[in-house]
Amino acid sequence: MRGLFAVVVLAAAAFAAGCGGDNGTSVATGTESSATAAGDWANNVCEAFVNWNSAITDAGQAVRDDPSKEGIKTAGNEIRDATGTLSDDLRSLGRPDTQNGQEAKSAIDELAKSLDSSLQKITDAMDNSSGTAGAVAAASTIGSSLVTMGNEVKTTFQQLEQIDAQGELEDAFQQADSCAGLTGNP
Repeated sequence: MRGLFAVVVLAAAAFAAGCGGDNGTSVATGTESSATAAGDWANNVCEAFVNWNSAITDAGQAVRDDPSKEGIKTAGNEIRDATGTLSDDLRSLGRPDTQNGQEAKSAIDELAKSLDSSLQKITDAMDNSSGTAGAVAAASTIGSSLVTMGNEVKTTFQQLEQIDAQGELEDAFQQADSCAGLTGNP
């Protein structure tokens, strides 16, 4: 699970590097009332983060390729869209079919709410930016929002570790195909 936190930190770094260091598709299955097999649930969580990370990395590269006001604005919009999709994907996950599945679902739902808060900051920064200085300021806000998201992901996965006394989710994350790229598992 620690790999997911690393992905968010790397995504923030990739975006910040693209800005010169200045300070899609739903994967969810199930509903809140139904349980999703732990492996499928973990796979959906990781797939959501993989998709988000790819979009953030692409946005960072786009800024490196085009560090203009328009390039920063385009990257900001891509990050905003990707973060909205991530939040929606996480929120729509069912609960994992584990002993503490509802607690895990609640932790992920809280993460989605936190992502929404960061998303609003990104949206406000993008909407209120004008000129090159405004674009650079928006990029800085986006970068700091990504760092905040990283901290929120870390906190959420610490909560998941605490409620996962049986190790069911840990095993599911280690075995899920989509998590391999995030956690370094084969």
